[in-house]
Amino acid sequence: MAKNLKQLVDSPVRLTGGHRLCPGCGEPIAVRQVLMGTDSPVIVANATGCLEVSTTIFPYTAWNVPWVHIAFENAAAAASGVEAMYESLKKQGKIDADADYKFVAFAGDGGTYDIGFQSLSGAVERGHNFVYVCLNNQAYMNTGVQRSSASPLGMNTTTTPAGKVQAGKTKVQKDLTECLVAHEIPYVAQSIPGRWRDLVGKAEKAFNVDGPAFLNVLTPCPLGWACDPAVTAEISMLAVDTCIWPLYEVEYGEYKVNYTPKEKKPVDEYLKLQGRFRHLFKGEEGAEVRKQIQEYTDRKWEQLLKKAGQA
Repeated sequence: MAKNLKQLVDSPVRLTGGHRLCPGCGEPIAVRQVLMGTDSPVIVANATGCLEVSTTIFPYTAWNVPWVHIAFENAAAAASGVEAMYESLKKQGKIDADADYKFVAFAGDGGTYDIGFQSLSGAVERGHNFVYVCLNNQAYMNTGVQRSSASPLGMNTTTTPAGKVQAGKTKVQKDLTECLVAHEIPYVAQSIPGRWRDLVGKAEKAFNVDGPAFLNVLTPCPLGWACDPAVTAEISMLAVDTCIWPLYEVEYGEYKVNYTPKEKKPVDEYLKLQGRFRHLFKGEEGAEVRKQIQEYTDRKWEQLLKKAGQA
């Protein structure tokens, strides 16, 4: 049963304040909400990235749970290895058979969509009982805002700079959520930090299924998105209201759309708040790219509604 607000307020703080993530960063909000999804002991594997470097500057740590730093590409491999050892120790009688530890891997989109995809695919195919959370800020923010395969069409990055040659990134982002659905694992979902009830509820489901679960969480990055740190939650909710980032889940193959806007907003309302898309509001080429983004968003939204039996 989903926790109520009072229960969430009383939940243990597993990622404390005092870390050095940027003001307005969506990552610590998402991490705290995910970790509120279980009262069981949790062990965290954390790939190299913003979250890792900013929460563990030696000799300090912001983590109140057992935590292991692992390389960029193998957060899933590390988490699944710890989970396998745990199951072995239980069988050997070295851990109480009634113990109920949870295992979670946190990684950015670079460490998930690109570099770490092979270890993620292998771990979920093997059926390890763990939760993988992609903190998706849509570029390699920790190393200078280079494009990743999660970067959307038209985004200005340091490796797809907007200028006379091109209007930002020329390809749409990889649909990784659907890639994980194709692995036929028990639970796959998308969420945002701006809707805490949605994210905490999905984390609860992810921790409670028997087998691997995957959460793809859009986490606005004021640095890379060139946006006001005060509007992190607002931007993530606009991503939902424009259907650029739909809230949905796939539980044992069954699609469910968790939120349908009463009035679907145009993507321009989401794009115009972010400096990474500023160039798209100048000239005919920018207008054409915005048109392509709207058409792509509309097509993907209609496909999702059909999968969920709502169209």
